[in-house]
Amino acid sequence: MHLGHAYSAWVAWSRARGAGGRFLVRLEDIDGGRCKPEFAAAALDDLAWLGLDWDGEVRVQSAHLPEYQAALDRLAALGLLYPCFCTRAEIAVAQAAPHGREEKYPGTCRTLPAAERQALMREKPYALRLDVAKAVRQAGALRFFEEQKGWVEVDAARFGDGVLARKDTPTSYHLCVVHDDALQGVTHVTRGDDLADVTHIHVLLQRLLGFSAPVYAHHRLLTDAGGKRLAKRDKAATLRAMRAAGETPADVIARFHGHPYG
Repeated sequence: MHLGHAYSAWVAWSRARGAGGRFLVRLEDIDGGRCKPEFAAAALDDLAWLGLDWDGEVRVQSAHLPEYQAALDRLAALGLLYPCFCTRAEIAVAQAAPHGREEKYPGTCRTLPAAERQALMREKPYALRLDVAKAVRQAGALRFFEEQKGWVEVDAARFGDGVLARKDTPTSYHLCVVHDDALQGVTHVTRGDDLADVTHIHVLLQRLLGFSAPVYAHHRLLTDAGGKRLAKRDKAATLRAMRAAGETPADVIARFHGHPYG
């Protein structure tokens, strides 16, 4: 867990405890190729060392894949999913073409005839995408409450047809958090503002699956001296390294007070 992760957890914990609410911890370990048990154990140890306690059992998402599959099946029954056989390279080429659409996915596989889809599904790996335009028509007008902005009108269509499942990752972050928020009775979601845009997709999925939307709050991210967000790939300082260097939980939390939530 690097300093940015710790800050986000601390903001959420502080707000939950300040409101007399529950603070829930989940292990979002659906990517089996990257997630290791030792990483999960280290993250929980870091949270405990920092002094952040949580309520109830930690929900381990990889232990609940059938539940997420059931949610996918509900969307499929509504006619909102379609298989996509495009590679990332093919999508990049399509987006660069003069007629390419502005959305993240150009919709190449959306209109494939049913017989061709079935044949390709037997021959090639594929992802399951949400037909966002069709989903928006079914869901109707939506909005959510963002603490810093008030009511926000949902504009999910501008993000294109996102992936909700892959062969190697049988569910997606979007589907999992929407499902788990509803299951666990979450009323307030606090997270980094790098996830603010995906709230539009989450609220759409909530409506389609019959869930209520929680209140959202997105905090500013910690950045380095150059203003770049902290990330593992850039070797952001980890809590484990800080602990080894002799820093205390109070030392770490003192860093957060210069970056107020907002």
